Amino acid sequence: MKVVIAAIGHLKSGPEKEMAAAYEQRIPSLGRKVGISGLSISDWTEARASDVKLRMAEEAKLLWSVVPEACPVFALDERGEVMPSSSFAKLLEKQAAAGTKQLTFMIGGPDGHSPETRIKAMKTLSFGPMTWPHRMVRVMLLEQIYRAVTILVNHPYHRA
Repeated sequence: MKVVIAAIGHLKSGPEKEMAAAYEQRIPSLGRKVGISGLSISDWTEARASDVKLRMAEEAKLLWSVVPEACPVFALDERGEVMPSSSFAKLLEKQAAAGTKQLTFMIGGPDGHSPETRIKAMKTLSFGPMTWPHRMVRVMLLEQIYRAVTILVNHPYHRA
């Protein structure tokens, strides 16, 4: 299963970019052991339309452009489900075991996801009720994917 992160907003140089790069490098080798064949990130500049609904619609079009037909999408949104890392690991394991070709995680822009994206996504996940900047969410998501993989291979990184 290929894991794709589709995000609005680019990472600029700095600590977030360095942290993201470190997790991006760690995931592939361990990920292969649990059925993750690859990891890629697609990101786009925030939409500039003057209307919030138009911005969300423009950004949704970009995010969905990397999703093949019938592949599951998990949208990151403050209104989503909060789950422990062990449950997140089981979620990834279940998708890989089901033969999922691509699992896409979507990170919205400053206005969040359009209502249509939240409805169309297979699952909406949250890192808590607080609003996080996209660059932090990207790092937290990459860390949780790495953590999930370490849980599944019984690596000592995760200590419950």
